[in-house]
Amino acid sequence: MEIFGGFMVMMSIIGLFLAVVWLIMPFVVFAIKGKQDRSLEILEGIDKRLAELEKHLIQPHVENSPAAGGVRTETVSVPLPES
Repeated sequence: MEIFGGFMVMMSIIGLFLAVVWLIMPFVVFAIKGKQDRSLEILEGIDKRLAELEKHLIQPHVENSPAAGGVRTETVSVPLPES
């Protein structure tokens, strides 16, 4: 009989722990999901800005300036090495 009583005490402690976890877990998950969505938005913005910067650096620039006597000059930008 004492074994059954000990088992019931152990199960009540485990049940209380699981109930607390069950009640708190949705709040934790939704908080993490909100932070993840915000991080994804920031990351997409950074990716767009980097793509524009990369396109600007790789694309050759053609200048036709009247001060240069109408001479066509072409400059090519080289992307920076990755570190």
